[in-house]
Amino acid sequence: MDTPNTAPLAGVRILDLSRLLPGPLGAQYLADLGADVVKIEDPRTGDYAPPPLRAVCNRNKRGLRLDLKHPDGQAVLAVLARDAHVVIESFRPGVAARLKADYRTLSRHNPKLVYCSITGYGQDGPQRDAAGHDLNYAGYAGVADQTGCGPDQPALSNLPMADILGGSLTAVMGILAALYDAQRSGRGRYVDIAIADGLLAGAVVSLATLNARGDTRPAGADTLSGGLACYGQYRTQDGGYLAVAALEPKFWAALCQRLGRADLLPLHRSDDAAAQAHLRRELQRAIGARPLAHWLAVFDGADCCVSPVLKLAQSLAHPQFIARGMPRRADHAVYGPTAHVASPVKMSGFDFAIHRQAPLPGEHTEQILREAGYTESDVASLNGRGIAL
Repeated sequence: MDTPNTAPLAGVRILDLSRLLPGPLGAQYLADLGADVVKIEDPRTGDYAPPPLRAVCNRNKRGLRLDLKHPDGQAVLAVLARDAHVVIESFRPGVAARLKADYRTLSRHNPKLVYCSITGYGQDGPQRDAAGHDLNYAGYAGVADQTGCGPDQPALSNLPMADILGGSLTAVMGILAALYDAQRSGRGRYVDIAIADGLLAGAVVSLATLNARGDTRPAGADTLSGGLACYGQYRTQDGGYLAVAALEPKFWAALCQRLGRADLLPLHRSDDAAAQAHLRRELQRAIGARPLAHWLAVFDGADCCVSPVLKLAQSLAHPQFIARGMPRRADHAVYGPTAHVASPVKMSGFDFAIHRQAPLPGEHTEQILREAGYTESDVASLNGRGIAL
């Protein structure tokens, strides 16, 4: 029988040296599952993520500021690493070694340590030292080419796919696998995560097209990106949008029945581009004649994969997500009222909770150092010299 409300990662200590989005969000996923995550920041620059982003990527962590350019700061990190299970960092290749914060250095103090580096292009290869952001990684991985309505209408997603899919989630996958192995083998591992690699590995739909046809289709022309009229978004009379995803014949039949357009049934998944363009126009003409509320009533209870296209604020107020306990709100002392989304991982014997808001830089420094065995005078010395703040 499950022990009530036992966090699956309780007792796991993680040192999070990362910044911005991929590393901090991945560490937050682990913190949400019960890991004790210590966010370690440079006393000068710290994590320069905008405050609203910092607030939703760093909850359930504790905060410590540490000068890793100073030998005494490096010594503190080594002490902390002795009792840690995981270190996460997102420096460019070679930087961690200069700071004595690399796997080779820290694993000497703790052979079971799992050490995860998250970079744009990994620790080797001709791009290893190149700067980049989400869009650059998507460009290299063949994903940006497939995003948009056509070659002349590329789209930018406000969901940073590369950072989250290629960075955060891929890192969590590697960390959890290495943690499991460390428990049985007694040896940690070095986990090298390249964000571009992770996104490339997720491009399975366009890869299937490449395998079948010898090339990908242009953006907006593949099955799930606009090539089929039965799978797309249609504007309603009042400016809302209806998401139509009637890929299977039974869903398409139900859709046509609710629209009162039995004449459209034979055009469902024709390979004829002209026929699909005609079908798209007909669907737009029909759906565009009525407001969104009308269509929501028409399709209520219909099993045909039709839904509204909601804005995020509407999503957070939707009964489905409320029933799942996903929307959460909290008041941060500095960042103010903050909307959160709960951990999407539901499991027996565990209830997600926000135990701590995103820590302010160095908010728990004294507490963490005292836990590591430093005396009050040691802490005061480190603080007075600007090493641990």
